[in-house]
This record gives sequence, structure tokens and C-alpha cells, in this order.
Amino acid sequence: MGLSVPRLGRAGRSLWPGRAPLMSALAALEKAVMTQRVNWVLDLDIRTFFDSVDHGWLVQMLGHRIADPRVLRLIERWLKAGILASGRWEPVEIGTPQGSGISPILANVFLHYAVDLWIHHWRRHHAAGQIIVCRYADDLAIGCQQEADGKQLLAALTDRLKQFGLAVHEGKTRLIEFGRFAAERRAAAGQRRPETFNFLGFTHYCSKTRNGKFVVKRKTQSKRLVRKLKAIREDMLDRMHTPVREQHPWLRQVLRGHYQYYGVIFNYRALRMFRDCVVRLWRKILGKRSQKGRVIWASYNRLLIAFPLPEPVIQQAWHR
Repeated sequence: MGLSVPRLGRAGRSLWPGRAPLMSALAALEKAVMTQRVNWVLDLDIRTFFDSVDHGWLVQMLGHRIADPRVLRLIERWLKAGILASGRWEPVEIGTPQGSGISPILANVFLHYAVDLWIHHWRRHHAAGQIIVCRYADDLAIGCQQEADGKQLLAALTDRLKQFGLAVHEGKTRLIEFGRFAAERRAAAGQRRPETFNFLGFTHYCSKTRNGKFVVKRKTQSKRLVRKLKAIREDMLDRMHTPVREQHPWLRQVLRGHYQYYGVIFNYRALRMFRDCVVRLWRKILGKRSQKGRVIWASYNRLLIAFPLPEPVIQQAWHR
């Protein structure tokens, strides 16, 4: 028995109006864990997926939907067009170029045939309990009712991926106890609270509401947060001598974009921390323009009054 997690709401509408389909995948995963028989989560990571896609398999999969051989030849030629690095052309035998508009589409086609359809068949014929699957591009999270199903599925899926030239990242792939009763079971066994898993830039963890009901909460993944702050610092250094009135709109756009993606319920603390880090970084970079090497907080606070930075905003609507 099993359940396929839908990515969209009724009539194809996004579960969070105005947000990307990616947000619908997050909402679908949250709903499945909270309403279905999920006791274990298989957090699966495919090693360097976009660089490992086999062109032969991909063209063969596309042939199931595209009857015109001319279109298939164009796609195959595009895949083998190669890359230009430091003025030198380098051939490409495997993988899809990241950053191009068609790469996510081709990746979804590849994983649809290599993973999605296979898991659907496997759980119908081999699973003893319920299994839910939520995938967005190469990011995959699988909920299992039985621990044995999770272990067997991981072993079988590892072999399945090898057939297509793909490999599971052993250091990032885990089967963890997770769900409505995970905390109680682990406490009874003298273990620590349930482990967390990452999906689409969020760390998911078990928690409870004020009424004591089980809830899946999300916070910004720490590695993503650190990586984003490092990128902002580099951009600030490049703009260090740009007038403040021109830096200000850029910083506002950066913060609003971050809030738009990570502004989910229960994640306000991480949003606040991100803004505070940006505020301190801006002060530090502006201080490098001064002979003193710093900007005192009194002056900086006056600057923030003249050029305010947006406060954290929760974008997700409450539908519980």
C-alpha cells in the first residue's frame, strides 16, 4: 500500500498561492508526514546528479513522449554541445548543463522513468506498510510506515540507480525515525529526540503546538544560510565604494527575496537572524571605506533610519 504525494492543490492550483511549485512540494511533504502513517523518513541524496545523467538513457526516455526524431536529434546535439571554459571548448559526454532552462525539465523526465515509476511499482509489490514519496528535481524524501520497508527500498533503489549510471551519496543518505510517535518511542528507549532531515533548503524537525499536537516544523538549513551570507559579503565587497543610496535598493531586494522563499511558519527566528547578520555585515563593509576602519553604531543607526532594511515577514498563510 502507498500514497503518491501531489505537488499541487485542487484544480492544479498551488497550495500556497503566489508561490513557486517548489513550495507546493514542501507543503505536500508536510501534509503527508502529519496525516499519513509515516514513522521513518528516507532522506536520499543522488551524488552529482546533473553531472551524471546518461545521454543515451535520457534520449531513450524522451522517445516515449516525443515521436519526431528530428527533435530528439536536436536535444542530443544540444546535450553534446560541450562547454566553453577559459576560452577553451571542452566536450561533454554525460550530464546536463546546469543553469539552462531545459535542464530541470530533462532532469525530471530522467528521474520520472528511473525513479518515480519504479518506486510506485516497488511499493505495490514489495512494501508491507504505507510509503509516501515527495520529489522535486533531484531532491527526494520518502516516508515509510515500516523500518524494514525503508531499508529494503534503499538497497533496491541504490541498485536501480546504478543501472542508469547514478549513485547514492552514502554520507548524505539516511533512514531516520520521524513522525507523530517518534519522540515518544525514542524517549521510551532512552534515546535523544528525533533526528532532522533537509529538503529543499529547509531543515524539518518534529515538534508540538501549544496544544500539544504533533507538527512538522521547518527552519532555514544552516549550510544554506552560511552560504548565502558568504555570497552577500562578497557582493558587498564588490559594491563597497558604491554610494549608499545605490547599495540600499539592492540590499532590500536581497532581504525580500530571502523572506519570500524562507518566510514559512515557525521560521521567524531564522529570518531575524539572517537580517541581523546582514545588518552587521553592511556596517562592517561600510567601515572599510573609512580611515578609522569602522562605523560607530550611533552613526550607523542613523543611517538605517534614513535607509531602512525590511523586517522579516512570514509569507505562508496559516491553513491548519
